[in-house]
Amino acid sequence: MAERRSTGKAGRGAAEAGKGRGGSGGAGGGAPASGVPARLAVRKTYKLYVGGAFPRSESGRSYPVTSSDGEHLANASLASRKDARDAVTAARKAFGGWSSRTAYNRGQVLYRVAEVLEGRREQFAAQAAAAQGLSRADADRVVSAAVDRWVYYAGWTDKFAQVLGGANPVAGPFYNHSAPEPTGVVAVFAPQDAPLLGLTSVIAPVVATGNTAVVVASEGSPLAAVDLAEVLATSDLPGGVVNLLTGRVGEIGPHLASHADVNALDLAGAGELAVEFERAAATTLTRVLRPRPAPGGGEDAWLDPDPGTSRMTPFLETKTVWHPVGV
Repeated sequence: MAERRSTGKAGRGAAEAGKGRGGSGGAGGGAPASGVPARLAVRKTYKLYVGGAFPRSESGRSYPVTSSDGEHLANASLASRKDARDAVTAARKAFGGWSSRTAYNRGQVLYRVAEVLEGRREQFAAQAAAAQGLSRADADRVVSAAVDRWVYYAGWTDKFAQVLGGANPVAGPFYNHSAPEPTGVVAVFAPQDAPLLGLTSVIAPVVATGNTAVVVASEGSPLAAVDLAEVLATSDLPGGVVNLLTGRVGEIGPHLASHADVNALDLAGAGELAVEFERAAATTLTRVLRPRPAPGGGEDAWLDPDPGTSRMTPFLETKTVWHPVGV
């Protein structure tokens, strides 16, 4: 987009307005070039991610997000009950197409997510340093681990069926075979203290196995989740496969936990509300993956380079087929 410059009184007025708002150097800060009027800071608008689009919350509400030292960073959308219902609808609509894709193709898509994330690693590292108070070295390490995690699960898409399924010995003239299949729509409560690597670690295994997801981002640090949604939107992941909500876990969670069209819950970031959500899920016989406390917490708790299949198997169902064997 061509740069717009104001001249005369209007230009001087814009420059003074920019200085008054802390935008004298543009969105990136710094002093303007000699003779060039100062620009207003272009603040980013953080929205929801539903059905492949970025809508604002239907409630019109937002809440402030601050850095680790209390500095105001942005306003995030405060998702409502209707936003949660819309996200579930989008996930259900996308499930048929995503689950029917070949395992190899799903692996290609997840690898593409890793490629796009790698291309934006500077942005994510800077965001992690500002929002979480990480050193630049630690922020780089977290982003690298997040990229590697997408690659890791991309490699599992065409292998978990072989590991978790197989032929079963039976006493009779039958061939008996079991194979894992995706369970459907999974509502994921992202880790509160690991907004990037933890988020990646709970989303990737859900979609790698052919499920679709409705994700409630970290309440205190949601900006990394919205940035990751932009990565998903610009990769090959179909709209609706991952839907991301920002807001209050206590407000959105009960509606997702009791929703009849949600097939499973990942309560990684539900905290003290996990028991309440599990009880609500029992009314619709929804599968539940309980929180697993990790020593130390934070992004470091998710740094294991080989998480195995522990976050894939809870969201798979086993289909067993019997075939008669001719004499």
